[in-house]
Amino acid sequence: MTKAIVYASTTGNTEAMAQAIQKGAQASGATVTMKTADSASGSDVLAADVLILGSPAMGDEVLEDNMESFFSSIESGLNGKKVALFGSYDWGDGKWLRDWAERVKKAGGTVVNGTGLMAQLAPDDAALKACEQLGATA
Repeated sequence: MTKAIVYASTTGNTEAMAQAIQKGAQASGATVTMKTADSASGSDVLAADVLILGSPAMGDEVLEDNMESFFSSIESGLNGKKVALFGSYDWGDGKWLRDWAERVKKAGGTVVNGTGLMAQLAPDDAALKACEQLGATA
């Protein structure tokens, strides 16, 4: 099983989530690739069995700019792909993750973790444990 984790992080909160997801994925025996959205290659990521994508909520609950650019570049290749979503936020109610999940579904992908896993600001111990679990089971 191969899993590709691609994330954007502006304050380190989403990066901490990505690291916990990586830990869980590796513990499950998966081969894991982890990159930031500004350095990831669409072709490498789309070759994985599972895509695990993370972004903080920005502005009016939208994806971070680098993740928006990266996601737009792979969106048409998501048909039949398993995708998990995660991210951190300061305020709001998770609209950016729900919107993102809808985009994945419209592209033909399957969101394997509902509307995504989110943590408010810095992930606490419970959120990090949920991230490890996501990495192991996605």
